[in-house]
Amino acid sequence: MGPTGAGKTAQSLAMAKAGLPICIINMDSRQLYKDFPIISAQPSAAERFVCPHKLFGYLKTEETSSAGDWLERAKNEIECAHKNGQIPVFVGGTGFYFRALFDGIVEIPDIPQDIHEHFIKEIAEKGSQALHEELQKIDSEYAQKIHFNDKQRIARALEVFTATGKKFSDWHKKTPQNTKYDVLRIGIGLPLDELAPILYKRTSIMLDQGALDEARKALEICPDITAPGWTGIGCIEIANYLLGKYSLEECQALWNKNTRAYAKRQWTWFRPDTRIRWFRPEEQSLPAILDFLNV
Repeated sequence: MGPTGAGKTAQSLAMAKAGLPICIINMDSRQLYKDFPIISAQPSAAERFVCPHKLFGYLKTEETSSAGDWLERAKNEIECAHKNGQIPVFVGGTGFYFRALFDGIVEIPDIPQDIHEHFIKEIAEKGSQALHEELQKIDSEYAQKIHFNDKQRIARALEVFTATGKKFSDWHKKTPQNTKYDVLRIGIGLPLDELAPILYKRTSIMLDQGALDEARKALEICPDITAPGWTGIGCIEIANYLLGKYSLEECQALWNKNTRAYAKRQWTWFRPDTRIRWFRPEEQSLPAILDFLNV
């Protein structure tokens, strides 16, 4: 786990190259969408050839996915890996997925349908950024962890607060401990001032690799840029460029800015967890993994 662009994929593949029978399972909410493999930095065909990869690119752009849906799929992949004699290795930067799987997921009471529909309408009329600002006033702790374009999570947090009177971040703190899995938590990261130039370079590489064509094809398939798949960083910025809202230079500058902000939010989420063993990308986490596995 760790911030975007820090080298998580390379560290995980090092395990397979060392001879461990691993199965990599995606733990990044943006990499669930099949129309954006370049922009969401999904593993390449060459990387997938090294070992099995699961839960990448199975959603259409217009499809919504909840943490609960991903959780059930993830549990199934763990069982499948064990049956096949493989070590399940979760790789990604969506902190809530890690928490849901390894610490349990809190049971929030059902939200009345009228409240749910109210915030769907609100976000459609006012836009996600306006609702994100409203969430900042109510629950700044959770608002800092999500992007202002993430309309699904923004609406969810607002409807939960309205229905229960409790902040979404407070509900998360009530999450029960889940001791079903024996898990080693490895974090890969760099301080933001070191990571940012790497992220900016990666944006340029993605553009060279065909990010614009990828988004152009996605627009043909799903022209509604408010659809869930378009909320990913890079996706919405390129969509607005293709629709004539930004110049390419403005698009890339905003993409870089939002990517850095996302990495900062990921640090905010991960760093308080003292169970994570942190490594820089040039350091080898493999010895710690082998020790954990008693290999």
